[in-house]
Amino acid sequence: MRVLVVEDEEFLAGMIAEGLRRDAVAVDIATDGRAALDRLRFGAYDVMILDRDLPGLHGDEVCRRVVGMRLLTRILMLTASGTVRDRVAGLGLGADDYLTKPFAYDELLARVLALGRRARPALPPVLERAGLTLDTARRQVCRDGRYLSLSRKEFAVLETLLRAEGAVVSGDDLIEEVWEEDTSYRTNAVRVTLSKLRAKLGAPPVIETVPGVGYRIGDGLADGPGDHGPATGPVGGDATGPVNGSADQPDDGSANRPGQGR
Repeated sequence: MRVLVVEDEEFLAGMIAEGLRRDAVAVDIATDGRAALDRLRFGAYDVMILDRDLPGLHGDEVCRRVVGMRLLTRILMLTASGTVRDRVAGLGLGADDYLTKPFAYDELLARVLALGRRARPALPPVLERAGLTLDTARRQVCRDGRYLSLSRKEFAVLETLLRAEGAVVSGDDLIEEVWEEDTSYRTNAVRVTLSKLRAKLGAPPVIETVPGVGYRIGDGLADGPGDHGPATGPVGGDATGPVNGSADQPDDGSANRPGQGR
């Protein structure tokens, strides 16, 4: 999932982004309305968290323009005013949801994830394929009943591949879904993350490489189709994803702790 945070208070924007990234969400930040519109014109976002009280180009006008662009991006509007009249006005502009400041992070996360599901074709909250089970709500992954400890980027890559339901996902598409805007395909983040993810998933391998095209979740058979080594072509990205500096170690709020969720 990819989220754009539009908030002129840089500290708050940074805190929101940091929290979402810990929960395997790719986040970009815009500190004014015009910058937000520029990002939306050139990048695809599942959800936009929009401060209504932006200086310059007001959040109401940003919302109107985004709705007019007919994007699939869902809008969560933030404001310090929580009156019924203000909430009704914000929703009337085309916002999909409304949250009053101050707010609890857990509620923000729940609303963002719910909007993100609405921005995509309907899929169950638990994704299953080739013996893998990924619970998007509890942020847990297991294979054949064995729980796995994944970093946030590993979790997000696996979720993206499972959502494709066996279709090939290119390296560029993985970068678009999982990494932040300034990530470049010229480096090796995708390959490094996939290598560590494959090691944790174990044998037989389930992530297949389609040379020159991308990656897919296979059937998990030992002699299944496809190469399991690195893909050729531009499939890398900037290695910005590992938690605590390592893709092998999940953060304190990461996926995959048995019986525990947010």
